[in-house]
Amino acid sequence: MDESSMPSPSVTAPGPPTPPVPLAALLARKELGLRRIAGPADADLLWVHTSEMADPYPYLLGGELLLSAGVLLTDPDRYVARLVEAGAAALGFGVRPVHESVPESLVEACDRHGLPLLEVPPETPFTTIARAVWRLMAEARHRELRRVTRAQQALATAAARPDPVPAVLHQLAAHLDGRAVLLTATGEELHTAGRRPSPEAAAALARLAGLVTRDRPGAPASATDTAGGTQLSAYALGGEVSSASSRDRSDLRTPTRADRPTQGQARDERRTHARDERVTAPQPQPQPQPQGERLALALATRGREPGDHTVAGIAVVLLSLLTAPHRGTDTAGRSAALVRLLLGASPAEVAPLLGPEGPWTVVHARRTDGTRADALTAGALGASLGSTLVDAGYGEGDAVRVLLQEPHAPAPQPGWTLGAATPTPLPALPTADLRAARALAHAEATRTPLATETPATGLAALVPPDRAAAHARALLAPLTPPLAGTLRCWLSLHGSWDRTAVALAVHRNTVRQRIGRCAELLGTDLNDMDVRTELWFALRQEPPSAP
Repeated sequence: MDESSMPSPSVTAPGPPTPPVPLAALLARKELGLRRIAGPADADLLWVHTSEMADPYPYLLGGELLLSAGVLLTDPDRYVARLVEAGAAALGFGVRPVHESVPESLVEACDRHGLPLLEVPPETPFTTIARAVWRLMAEARHRELRRVTRAQQALATAAARPDPVPAVLHQLAAHLDGRAVLLTATGEELHTAGRRPSPEAAAALARLAGLVTRDRPGAPASATDTAGGTQLSAYALGGEVSSASSRDRSDLRTPTRADRPTQGQARDERRTHARDERVTAPQPQPQPQPQGERLALALATRGREPGDHTVAGIAVVLLSLLTAPHRGTDTAGRSAALVRLLLGASPAEVAPLLGPEGPWTVVHARRTDGTRADALTAGALGASLGSTLVDAGYGEGDAVRVLLQEPHAPAPQPGWTLGAATPTPLPALPTADLRAARALAHAEATRTPLATETPATGLAALVPPDRAAAHARALLAPLTPPLAGTLRCWLSLHGSWDRTAVALAVHRNTVRQRIGRCAELLGTDLNDMDVRTELWFALRQEPPSAP
C-alpha cells in the first residue's frame, strides 16, 4: 500500500502553472486500454495517486486520478462520497487479482455522486497510467510556456513602439482573445483593445477597477469575477511591481483546479469553501502613488487558461512602467517647486528642487503620423528620453515638450520627429524653448527624425554676444516677429519655399509674400549671398523671434 503521490514536475519550476490534463486526453491513449464506465465524461486531472486505504481522504489534495484495486473496499457509497468530498477528479479501478470485474455497487455509487469511474485492465500497471498523465502534463506545460513566451515577446515589442500603451493593450487582447481596458478609479476608459463585452460585463469591470484602485490600506492588488459567462479580471497599476509580486498576486485570483496548493492549504480550502469566493480577499498593497490617479488594467475573456494570469502579470509590469507619471523624481520636491512658482518664485529659485542644476536641454516632439499624443504616450516618450518633466500637447501643433537634465543631445525616437535646443542654463530656458520649436520645424521640413540647433562657432563665436545682439536688433528692427521668424526659417532651409511652408504650416504663396515683404522692409536683395549671411548671423542672436 503506497500512500505517496508522484510530485508534480511544475511545483518548483518558474512560469505559468501546469494546465490540467483532460480526462478525454488520457482515455484517448489506446495503449492504456482505459474505459469510462460511470460518471461524467469531463474531468481535469492534476495528479495521480495510488491508495488501497479504506478512506484515502486525508491524503488527497484535490484533482487526483485515484488508482485502486479495491483491497479494502467494503462500503462503495461511503468510499465514493469521501472521494468527492476530498475533491478527487476521477477513480481508476483495476480488475484482478482482487476483483474479477468492477463491482456494480461501485458503478452505481459513482453515477450517483458524479465521479468518473475508469476500468483499468489487468495488463495495464498503475505506474504506466501515472507516467502517461505526467507526459500529458509535460506536453501541456510546454505548449503553455511557448504561448506565454510568445505573448511576452509580443508585449515587450509593443512596449517599445511610439504608442506603447495602446500597443500593449492590443497585443494583450489578441493573446487572451478578449477585451483589455485601461481604466481610472472612477471607471473612465483611457485606452481599450479587443471586442467590447456586454454592458453587464463592462459595468462589472468598472466595479473591479474601483476595487483594486481604492486609495486606502487593504485594497487588493487584483480581483476577479464573472458576468454572463465572461471571465473578468482587474489589476492595479503602479507601486512596486515586479515578477515576484506578479507571482504573489496569484493568491488573489479565483482559485481553479489548475492551482497547486500544499496539502494543508487544499484541505483548509475544501473545509472553508474558499473555492466559492468570486472576488479576491484584501491583501497587503504597495503604497499608492500620491502624485497621480491610480489606474487599473481590466480584462474580459471567454475563458481563463492557466497561463493567462502570467501573461496579464507581464502586461501589468509593462503598463505600470509606461503609465508611471513621475518615476525617478522626488514627488515632494516637485510639488514644492510648483507651489513656489504659483506663489511668485522665479524658475531659478525652484530649479534645484527638480534635480541637478543643469545645463538643461529643451526638446520639442511631434508624432510622425500627425496624430496628437495623449498624456500617457507623451509620458512614455519622456521615459525613453530619460526625463519625467513632460508637457503633452503644447501650441497649435500640439507638440510635446520635454526638459532633459542632461547636457547631451537626445537620441531619435521611432515614430517621433524631434527638435532639440543646445544645452542651456536655467535663465535662458524660454529662449531655448523657441529654439527647440524652430529645430522641430526644421526637422519636419527636411523629414529628418531629429534636428538639433548647433551653437555658434567659428567666426560668429568671435564676436562678443552683447555687440552681436545690438547689431542684430538694429538690423532687424524693421521686421515684425512673424516676419523675422519666417525669414529665419526660410534661410535655414536654403531658400526652399516648399520646405518653409511645411515647417511653418502655411501655404507656399504665404511664404513668398512674407519673404518679399522682408526684402521690401529691409531694402535689400535677399538673393545676394552676402546679404543672406549677414541676416543669418543676426537672426541667430538672442533673443530669437517666434515664427
